[in-house]
Amino acid sequence: MRFPVRIGRKERGILPLQGDFPSVPQILFVKTSSLGDVIHHCPAVSDAARAIPGAEIDWMVEEAFAAIPAMHAHVRRVIPVAVRRWRGALWHPSVWSEIGSLRRALATQAYDFVVDTQGLVKSAILSALASGARHGMDRASLREPFAARFYDVRHAVPRERHAVARNRQLAAAALGYSANGACDYALRTAGAAPIEVRPPYAILLTMTSRTEKLWADASWSRLGGDLAARGIRCVLPWGNESERTRCESIAREIRDAIVSRHLSLAELASLMRAAQCAAGVDTGLTHLCAALGVPTIGIFCASDPALTGLYGSARARNLGAAGAPPQPNAVNAALEALS
Repeated sequence: MRFPVRIGRKERGILPLQGDFPSVPQILFVKTSSLGDVIHHCPAVSDAARAIPGAEIDWMVEEAFAAIPAMHAHVRRVIPVAVRRWRGALWHPSVWSEIGSLRRALATQAYDFVVDTQGLVKSAILSALASGARHGMDRASLREPFAARFYDVRHAVPRERHAVARNRQLAAAALGYSANGACDYALRTAGAAPIEVRPPYAILLTMTSRTEKLWADASWSRLGGDLAARGIRCVLPWGNESERTRCESIAREIRDAIVSRHLSLAELASLMRAAQCAAGVDTGLTHLCAALGVPTIGIFCASDPALTGLYGSARARNLGAAGAPPQPNAVNAALEALS
């Protein structure tokens, strides 16, 4: 079947090119981790779904982040992998059993396109397990150039572009369309907020995996106090015990602040969706808030927002830079302007 160019899609920035495709194209995207990277891939999936009507799209992802593609409106099947867990126990029979199950699951589907937007050796090896023409970035575009050896078709993608733009460009090149329009994460949540909290409330995302990306506790307390003065209650989620302890310390300095119970990724998304606003350091959960359309301020203390900052939402803004964290009053003013 030949897909015609659909003039009606021009204003949306999705222009399918003339080309031969199967009647129901089967597409596998490989984007496994980390959380922020997985979220940054969502607009590329949305582009593909709009550009190729009827395409059936699967997504291979680390098990810890499987909730993200499961929330995407256009993903048919989520294929979880556990490379992080497998690497630490390759001698264990259960690991090889899981890998065998993955191979058998992939063997049930012949893909027309296998697109690895992760661009790492581990993701390239995973893409090689699937049946179909494998697409990825060329050596000059990759952080791990050896990964290019696993692809059948290689595409040049400028390394200086934002991660979202790189994913969209690679997917468009692999699948044969132009993606220059609005950035749509297409994430959907289900169910009510998982904890009882009276609105309006703000989500404060204080935790990140790298210490240098943290914002000072005193800055969080000051921001929380400013929000409380405006009648906005602060909710502080956490992921591990050290993060919970830190959240409790910060919350003690903020009137009526709530430290949540431990929440799954899907539960966090539901909590975020109903929030008045959110602020967070350079971490995947901050990107999730922005992707869900919540007015969100990204607080950057040790990284460059031009490459990995909040992207594609008119209700999101990045403040700070490497070595120049923003002041609490600037974050509060930006939140007030957005929300």
